[in-house]
Amino acid sequence: MARAQHGTTARVKSRTGLLPLAAGILSAVALTGAAFATVEAAGCEGPAQYIRHDNHIELVGGCVNGTELPATTGTRHATALPEDSKP
Repeated sequence: MARAQHGTTARVKSRTGLLPLAAGILSAVALTGAAFATVEAAGCEGPAQYIRHDNHIELVGGCVNGTELPATTGTRHATALPEDSKP
C-alpha cells in the first residue's frame, strides 16, 4: 500500500512542477508578441544610418528626431596621449 501512495505523490509533484514552466513559457510568448507588435506600430520610414561629414557625424533616418533630443551645453574634446606614454 505504501508503494501506491508514493507513486501517486510522485505523479502529483511532477504535474505541479509543469505549471510554473507552462506559465513562464506563456509569458515569454506573450511578451515577444507584444514586442513585435510595438515595433510594427512604430511606423519608421527606414533604418537609421550615420553619415560622416567633415567635423561631425549625423544620424539620418529612423524614428529619432534631433529636435526631440535634449540640448547640450557644450562639446567635450578628447585629448590624445602620445603612443609611448603611459597613463
